[in-house]
Amino acid sequence: MPALKKTVMTVLSAALLSVCVVSPAGAADKDKTDDKQPMPTGPMSTVGGERLGRIGTQVDPGPGAPALPKDLSARSWIVADAENGQVLASHNAHWRLAPASTLKMLFADTVLPALQPKTLTHRVTEEELADVGEGSSLVGVKEDHTYTVHDLWLGVFLQSGNDAVHVLSEMYGGVPATVAAMQRHAEELQALDTTVVSPDGYDSPDQVSSAYDLTLFARSGMQKADFREYAATATATFPGEQKKGKKRGSFEIRNTNRLITGDIGVEPYKGIAGVKNGYTSHAGNTFTGIAERDGKVLLVTVMNPSSEESHAVYKEAAHLLDWGFSAGGKVTPVGELVPPKSAVVAKGSEPASGADKTAQRKHAAAAAAAAPAGSTGVWTALSVTGGVLLVLAAGVFLVNRRWPLPDLVRRLPRR
Repeated sequence: MPALKKTVMTVLSAALLSVCVVSPAGAADKDKTDDKQPMPTGPMSTVGGERLGRIGTQVDPGPGAPALPKDLSARSWIVADAENGQVLASHNAHWRLAPASTLKMLFADTVLPALQPKTLTHRVTEEELADVGEGSSLVGVKEDHTYTVHDLWLGVFLQSGNDAVHVLSEMYGGVPATVAAMQRHAEELQALDTTVVSPDGYDSPDQVSSAYDLTLFARSGMQKADFREYAATATATFPGEQKKGKKRGSFEIRNTNRLITGDIGVEPYKGIAGVKNGYTSHAGNTFTGIAERDGKVLLVTVMNPSSEESHAVYKEAAHLLDWGFSAGGKVTPVGELVPPKSAVVAKGSEPASGADKTAQRKHAAAAAAAAPAGSTGVWTALSVTGGVLLVLAAGVFLVNRRWPLPDLVRRLPRR
C-alpha cells in the first residue's frame, strides 16, 4: 500500500473510531441524567384509580389549565384536594419508597388518641432509649426525667425526635405493639403500599410507603385537633436537664418543616398548616404538606427529589401547591384518595359485620373526641378542613369545614 494512501486510511480510521467512542459517551451522559429520574420497575397499586397505577406523570388538563411546574425532580409526588379527595395530578403515586420521618404521621395518627390527656406524665428509663437508631434525629429526651405527652409530641412533630417516638411507643405498649398497630391502621386507611418496620421511619430494607399512602396518613391525621396543633406549631419550649438543687430549665425547639418556619432560600408558604418532613440517606428528602387558599385545601406529597438545589423538596412542594390552587376546576381528576374501610358501606343489602360496626363506632368516637370544645383567636375561621363526616349511607369520606386549619397557631410558641 502506498505511503500516502496508508496515511489517509489511518486518519480515516482514527476519525471513525473517535465517532464510535464519542457516541457511547454521549449515551452514557444521557443514562446518567436518567438515573436522576428513576422509574418503578414493576406494577404499582391502582387503589384510588387505574391511572394512579401508571408509571410517570398523570394529569388531565382542560381549557385554561396551567402547565405543571417545570424541573420537578422527585421520584414520586401527588397533589390532591383534602376535602373531596380528588387527585389533581400525580407522578408514580403508588411507587413504594422509603418514607423516612414522614412515616411519623402514621405513628401519630395511630398512637396519639390513646395517650390522653396531654398532661399525662411519664418518667423515661434507659431501656426506652436503648434502641434508638444510630444517627437518628433527637429532641433531647433524657433518661430518669419526667415529660408530659404534650412535650413528647412537640418533640416528634417539630424536631422529628426518634427518642420521643420510642418513649411514646413504650407508653403505648412497646415498639412491637406500636408497629403492629400502625400496620393495622394503615390497612384500615387502605394505605396498602405501606410496610411498617419501625415507628419512627428509620431506614430498614423492608420499610416502605408511597406518596399516595403518606397523603392518606396526613388526611386522616388532620382530622384530630391535637395532631393539627402539633403539625402547625413553629416553635416551642422543651424541658431541659434537671440538675440537683436547681430549677429545671428548658430550651427552644423549632419546626424543621421549612414551609412553616422558612430558611435561606425558602419563604414560609402562605396558608401552610403542616404536616411532616423527613430525611435519611436511603430515602432522601420526603415531605407532606397541607395548605389553604381562598377556601380550598390541598395536600401535597413529594418524595426524594434528585435536584441538587438547596431545599428542593420544599420548593417542589410549594410549586405543586401553587399549581394545584391555580388548576382548581380546570383539570379532570386522575384518581381519588379513598376513604377508610370503616367509612365504606358494603354494597347491596349485605349487613356490616360485627368487626366493621365496631370499627365504624371507633372512627365516629375518634372524630367526635377530636372536635375542639370551642374556638379561640388561635383557631382562625378559615372555613377550612378539619373533621370527618362519615356519610356511611353513601360510603363517602369528607373533610368537614367545622374545624379550621390552624394557620396562625404555627406562629405562636408552645409551652
